[in-house]
Amino acid sequence: MLSTFEYPQFEYVRPPELEQGRDGHYPVVVVGAGPVGLCMAIDLAQQGQRVLLIDNDDTVSIGSRGVCYAKRTLEVLDRLGCGDEMVAKGVSWNVGRTFFREEEVFNFHLSPEPDHQRPGMINLQQYYLEDYLVRRARQLPNLELRFKNNVIAVTPGERQVTLRVETPDGAYTLSTDWLVVADGARSPVRTMLGLDIEGRIFMDRFLIADVVMKADYPAERWFWFDPPFHPNQSVLLHRQADNVWRIDFQLGWDADPVEEKKPENVIPRIRAMLGEGREFELEWVSVYTFQCRRMNDLRHGRVLFVGDAAHQVSPFGARGANSGIQDTDNLAWKLKLVIDGHAPATLLDTYTEERGFAADENIMNSTRSTDFITPKSRTSRHFRNAVLGLAQHYPFARALVNSGRLSVPSYLTESRLNTPDEDAFAGVMVPGAPADDAPVQTSAGPSWLLRALQQGFHLLYYVDDVADMTQQQLGALRALGEPREGAVAIEPIVITGQGVEASVANSAALAGLRTLIDAKGRIRERYDLQSGSCYLLRPDQHVAARWRTLDAQRVRAALARALGQF
Repeated sequence: MLSTFEYPQFEYVRPPELEQGRDGHYPVVVVGAGPVGLCMAIDLAQQGQRVLLIDNDDTVSIGSRGVCYAKRTLEVLDRLGCGDEMVAKGVSWNVGRTFFREEEVFNFHLSPEPDHQRPGMINLQQYYLEDYLVRRARQLPNLELRFKNNVIAVTPGERQVTLRVETPDGAYTLSTDWLVVADGARSPVRTMLGLDIEGRIFMDRFLIADVVMKADYPAERWFWFDPPFHPNQSVLLHRQADNVWRIDFQLGWDADPVEEKKPENVIPRIRAMLGEGREFELEWVSVYTFQCRRMNDLRHGRVLFVGDAAHQVSPFGARGANSGIQDTDNLAWKLKLVIDGHAPATLLDTYTEERGFAADENIMNSTRSTDFITPKSRTSRHFRNAVLGLAQHYPFARALVNSGRLSVPSYLTESRLNTPDEDAFAGVMVPGAPADDAPVQTSAGPSWLLRALQQGFHLLYYVDDVADMTQQQLGALRALGEPREGAVAIEPIVITGQGVEASVANSAALAGLRTLIDAKGRIRERYDLQSGSCYLLRPDQHVAARWRTLDAQRVRAALARALGQF
């Protein structure tokens, strides 16, 4: 075990199916209690859905594993109740540097814009994230966790899916209306169902070493090509929590994984990198290979695949866990609406379309990074080294340097759920874009736009001065926000550019409507707002539609389209 982290042991509880001697049934079962499965279960439970989450283990991941969590993922975790803990414990960073031999040739900044709540990235060992998520899951009374429960058979049907589950006390059977599979890259459930996953395996090996040491290196991502301490290969250095540093050494395909993991072989590599005078403790070591591949269809009837069970990428760019958590963010609201009868089951097909597109995007970027980092021919290596040599002096060459294009959220601009623009807007907040954050002032004090968008659909309505709003506009907004039997709710939010005092003075006019003050004008700037502009945002905070003027009929039509009612 690790010196810096005490592993929890989650209690196994004899399941009621064995106690009562009869099969159980659950509306949703999630298989796999890694970060992705936990996020899926929590998201559904927070929407009021009863969920069963089962896992074959009884603790969190061993070793750091996933390390980097991107800004968009942190925003999702905010909604799931773990964002603050992650940022407080993790190491925030925005700057990355790339070296060729001993010279810095390229650097980047992940958050060039001011006034975002979350940093571009944080580094935090995966076991912390899993621990936080388990604690959050246990706060939700409609989410049941079962550890040491191993799925050994899956039988899909037209109306439900049947599972056979093995425990220390014997096996039992349960059924579910919907099965969400989050059991990792090797996915036993995917194998049981005989489903293919296609792609490319990369013929290289990498050594991960988690090293405990006190060092004054900045909280940045450092990547070396052909460094003097590890010639002809690459090395990556990241700082994590608890003075743990993650070092990745490229080894080459011919390296023996068993030999390379031995401390007597790892420690000399680290000493060559850090210098003889640096004291450190080796905490965890692993050797890995990787592949870029995905399932053609992420939905198979009532079985839905998320995270590594659905798609895998190389670790360069931190696209694994980030992509998986964004899968759940896309799927959970759609599945809940289908379960509640507010959307057709075909809405779930757009999960495959949207997240399949994101997987293809991630695989493309990951493959390009890998091809640059691990050239497969002498010609490719000469080209790469020439680019690195030129990058120190020429901007055109810097654009070609690729030590891992880091995770960014997908712009779902081709989604069938979007309503195309009828009005002219500038900027990047197009239909399908993930909503940008910005500082706001609320009745309770300073906050952030995305913090105000918790669950459900939201209509952002911007006005320079609320005193200028007509009774017709106020009535239209209130009508959109009124619950309608059998209909999906929209929450209207008035965004205004005036100061707090003026807003309070006009609060009577806005009775029943939530109001946010665009504290620094960033919302107006980022969304290209004029008085009367409005945006319809999906539950996953992607833009569904936008207009220059409010028209309730157009808003309802856009909502229907976002629900898959084409």
